[in-house]
Amino acid sequence: MSADSRKVVLVTRRTRYEDLIARHHTLAQAKFYIEHLGADFSDYLAEHAAYARALELTVRALEDWGRYQIVDRSYLPNFIFAPDDIVVALGQDGIVANSMKYLDGQPLIGLNPEPGRWDGVLLPFEPPELGTVLADVARGRRPTQAVTMAEARLSDGQVLRAVNDLFVGPRTHASALYEIELGERCESQSSSGVIVATGLGSTAWIKSVVTGSIGVSMAVQGSRETFRYEARSWDSPELTFAVREPFPSRASKTELVFGQVSAAQPLRLRSRMPENGVIFSDGMESDYLRFTAGMEATVTVADTQGCLVV
Repeated sequence: MSADSRKVVLVTRRTRYEDLIARHHTLAQAKFYIEHLGADFSDYLAEHAAYARALELTVRALEDWGRYQIVDRSYLPNFIFAPDDIVVALGQDGIVANSMKYLDGQPLIGLNPEPGRWDGVLLPFEPPELGTVLADVARGRRPTQAVTMAEARLSDGQVLRAVNDLFVGPRTHASALYEIELGERCESQSSSGVIVATGLGSTAWIKSVVTGSIGVSMAVQGSRETFRYEARSWDSPELTFAVREPFPSRASKTELVFGQVSAAQPLRLRSRMPENGVIFSDGMESDYLRFTAGMEATVTVADTQGCLVV
């Protein structure tokens, strides 16, 4: 197979405007809902128009390329990628993360549809550049960045990967009950859940959890020491976990609340929640694993790394 004959899979997402239309059925009802809340509906229209223009440019480049397929990100959990596919994600940083966790080392190109709106840490390219980037990737002339992923494997064989972070806890605003084990340390806990972050995700949710915990501790102690949170590299061989709001009681401990996870030392959790226990990744609550009483989850570094084109 020649380099130019490789199939390209384009992952797209619905805009906020399209989500509103799907929810409210008509443009008039969607507009009324947004303006009734005091928001600016024209911003939704502008974002949608910019994405549509970016999508048109992207598809034009793919038509010039040859073989391609377009997939909405909602279908990713059931989509099967070929080993030699080149994957393109058009949207915010989140769509790159949501795409990468379903790949097995295929190169992933992030396209920024509106640089004036999105910073695009994971979106180094714009649609007009796609043709050139595709040719470089197909011929191995474009550098890539390795991205470590996390993996949660349940005792029934189900697996879920994460590019930024995994959440283990209650589906609703309630207490999570579980046993947590790292190395030789083990304890029963009650908390609002556990976050396990990759190096890429070390600047995201877990940063908020750690920074908030340190801030509360300093306020309680009256300390004015400065705290500097250090992010990890995207290809770090370790994950970081933090327990959110651990509650001390006769039946629950609060000593094993932060630490590092590696392939040699995974994190194990056993659910004691009769219902509503879940594990989801990268903020996608709709794509989750049930984590109810009796289930055991092993969280570790995934064998496969993401391959982001830079």
